[in-house]
Parts: sequence; C-alpha cells; structure tokens
Amino acid sequence: MPAFRNIFGAALFLFMAAAAANEVDKRQVIPLSEHQRDHVLTEMRALLSGTRNILDALSRDEMAVVAREADSLGLGMAGKGEDHLGSILPGEFMRLGMSVHQDFDNIARDARSIKDPKHTLRQLSEAMKKCDSCHAGYQIRVKERSPGVETSPAHGHQPHHQHQH
Repeated sequence: MPAFRNIFGAALFLFMAAAAANEVDKRQVIPLSEHQRDHVLTEMRALLSGTRNILDALSRDEMAVVAREADSLGLGMAGKGEDHLGSILPGEFMRLGMSVHQDFDNIARDARSIKDPKHTLRQLSEAMKKCDSCHAGYQIRVKERSPGVETSPAHGHQPHHQHQH
C-alpha cells in the first residue's frame, strides 16, 4: 500500500505541475524601456524594503521609526519620478500606486498620533492588498526597440526625443 501512495502522490504532483505550466499569464503587459522598467521596479523594491522595516519597527513597538519609514514611502517618494511615467503607465496602475503612497502617508500620520501597532498593522494590510492586486493584474516587460531606431551608446537607451520622458 505505501508504494501505491507514493505512485499516486507522484502522479498527482505531476498532474498539478502540468496544469500550472499550461496556465496562461493573463496579466496586462506594460511595455517600458529598460530605464523606465528599472525606475518602476526600484520603487517597488523600496516599498517592499520599507514595509519590512515598518514590520520590524512594529515588532519592537517603535512607532517613531514606523512613522519615519512610512514617511519615506508616501506621496513625496512618488513625486520623484512619476511625471515622466504618468502618460505611459495605465491609469489604474497609477491610481493603485498613488493610493499606496497615500496609505503610507496615513500610516506615518497615525503612527505619530494614534501610536497603536495593531492599527498600523491593519493599515499596512490594506495597503498590501493593493500591491497584491497590482501584481496580479500587471506585468512589466521591456519593450522591443523599433527597427532602425538608434540608441545612445552612453546610456544604452533611445535618445531623449525618441522616448517618452
């Protein structure tokens, strides 16, 4: 009987793996230049790292650190690069992103005034739902260069007048 369970388990695993491999990624593709993609992914990594820092500070009840970290992820962070991407990124993608930045501003404000780690955890959980929604709906890909378009050797991307910045 144990041999049958092992064979059944292996067959079930292979069936599930094959089913997963056949799934089509239905997320909306956002085509960006390498520079634009790097900017968006760098911001996402900063949000992830900052969230980790907030969770660490919450575990030690250090609400001043929570507020400082959340401040760095708020709308001030968003203003540093979204101007050149606003016309390129889908509207809903931008709305979700800006909403997450606003959430961090709210987290910072409440960490200073309410100083309740559980309240902050609830706020952080709501913000993370937006991250999940965005990652479930979109994928960022480097767009292919058009034939005949020269690139700048110094920067490895299209000249300024040829791409949207």
